Amino acid sequence: MPDGIDGSGFMPGERAPLVHAPDGPLAGLTFAAKDLYDVAGSPTTYGNPDWARTQPVPPSTAPAVLMLAEAGARFVGKTKTMELAYGLTGENVWYGTPLNPAAPDRFPGGSSCGSASVVASGEADIALGSDTGGSVRIPASYCGVYGIRPSWGAVPLTGTRGLAPSFDTAGWFAGRASVLRRTGEVLLPLGGEGPLGPLLRVQEAWMNAQPAVANALTPAMEAVGSVMDGCLQVSLFTETLAVVYEHFRCMQAEEAWATLGDWVAAAEPAFGPGVGERFAIARAMAPEKAAAGRAYRRAFRQRLLGLLGGGAVLVYPTSPIPAPKLGASAEEQLWAREVTIGVTAIAGLGGLPEVSIPAGKVEGAPVGFSLVAAPGRDRALLALAERVAERLGLPV
Repeated sequence: MPDGIDGSGFMPGERAPLVHAPDGPLAGLTFAAKDLYDVAGSPTTYGNPDWARTQPVPPSTAPAVLMLAEAGARFVGKTKTMELAYGLTGENVWYGTPLNPAAPDRFPGGSSCGSASVVASGEADIALGSDTGGSVRIPASYCGVYGIRPSWGAVPLTGTRGLAPSFDTAGWFAGRASVLRRTGEVLLPLGGEGPLGPLLRVQEAWMNAQPAVANALTPAMEAVGSVMDGCLQVSLFTETLAVVYEHFRCMQAEEAWATLGDWVAAAEPAFGPGVGERFAIARAMAPEKAAAGRAYRRAFRQRLLGLLGGGAVLVYPTSPIPAPKLGASAEEQLWAREVTIGVTAIAGLGGLPEVSIPAGKVEGAPVGFSLVAAPGRDRALLALAERVAERLGLPV
């Protein structure tokens, strides 16, 4: 086992019990939930022992967790998260960094690291995560599983811990495309089905990807093109992806401090690498930086809605790189964060649904292929992802 990896994506200790329905649309399947979802009678650690120490044990269970149990899925435990869901590597020095079963010498991705890990290892059929800046999509890509960030607000976040509320979404992972879709039929509101098209290849995202990643995803590009009758190339940005990342970073930082700053200041918690630094930056964030980000988001969202409103689908690599190696330096991890969030911010800024398909490998490590649609088209997007996976010969 590589240094710093304890192997398990599940939280240590006794697993919380949860009654499930004897039948239903998810009967026979198992599920897990990231440890920022409340389960009655079980501590919600949010990935940090000081958070667990200073918060009461929840008396009730988050609705998203209950919805899966009521649909017949059997709960098998809580999964690890990066501290306060604030990071993309998947590292947790307090509870142990989960193994990436698909690439054991690499990070599993975060912040929903444990959920991706238990699905990739086959220990759960479904796992709830959360996605603010890529925290479902990136672990899905790194661990070689399916993942969805749904439309913002589509799935209830009641009974969960928040980071940046205007970006936070309740997503999930699955090892099979059909299971990802069936989970959506339980969690998503009614509507949003129907045909999608045309297909739009986002030039900036493909140019941002490492050449090996772009090459590995060429068969997926061809498969989705054959399913949808070809493809058009588009440019989404008048600015660089570095500028997009900066706008996202500033808004996320301001919201993270507004959400958690009082607790950080009062509890003075110990943090693992990088997390404390991000909160210190958030605390010192100049208000005008986040205000500029919000102005940018308003204009960018209007542009996206105009482009996608008729049913168009954006396609691009979920991550520009495979998972970083476990020995990556702090500087290498920061670089990976910057080049990645410049692309994951597309769906985040637009409140869009995005599905990552495990469509390729680079040096033996998985890389994901993303489909993105207009808000509310989640069910249609999941159906399209299943068709693409079938065309690629992937698990459906």
